[in-house]
Amino acid sequence: MKIKVCGMRDALNIRAIEALGIDMMGFICWPKSCRNVTERPSYLPQCERVGVFVNPTIEYVEQMVHMFQLSRIQLHGHESKIFCREVHQRTKLPITKAIQVANEQDMDNWREYASEAAIDLLLFDTKCHTAGGSGEQFDWRLLQMYDGHKPFMLAGGIGPGCESQVLAFHHPKCIGIDLNSRFETTPALKDVSKLQTFINNIKAKSQDAI
Repeated sequence: MKIKVCGMRDALNIRAIEALGIDMMGFICWPKSCRNVTERPSYLPQCERVGVFVNPTIEYVEQMVHMFQLSRIQLHGHESKIFCREVHQRTKLPITKAIQVANEQDMDNWREYASEAAIDLLLFDTKCHTAGGSGEQFDWRLLQMYDGHKPFMLAGGIGPGCESQVLAFHHPKCIGIDLNSRFETTPALKDVSKLQTFINNIKAKSQDAI
């Protein structure tokens, strides 16, 4: 199971979270977010660096790709599949497209992106006015409606104490989880101890199930 920790900004915190052995780290590049990053931290992780954008211009994406030496782009707004393709063509980076879910109707939104080769990963998140980071979960049972071919990650309200719930969720296309606001002490600053406990519990219980 891949683990992505999103909403990072502080160099010391980045280094400490990276040491937990995560697979991906997200940097939110959206001025309306309380986790928005505007300056390059003095330390960047060696794991996959993901820039998270909400309805950006391609020029802004390119600027952030250069600043953070991004290895992946996550589009978390209402971007069309054509825009996703253009971003991929300009940056040469793989694209994650977030799908915000509150009900069955929202689950159909992934179909717009099903045939777009530039998008190699989906992320299902809780629909909210902040475009993510709400700390709230949607009904994961809705994901059984997903019958697409692209792999996806699960986001939205995953926090301390959710280990059993995460491990009980099964879908053949789910490859990992995205962790953010429920592990924070303040916006963009993660509680290293809580994340370490969560990750250790996930790994231990995964081994017990083998």
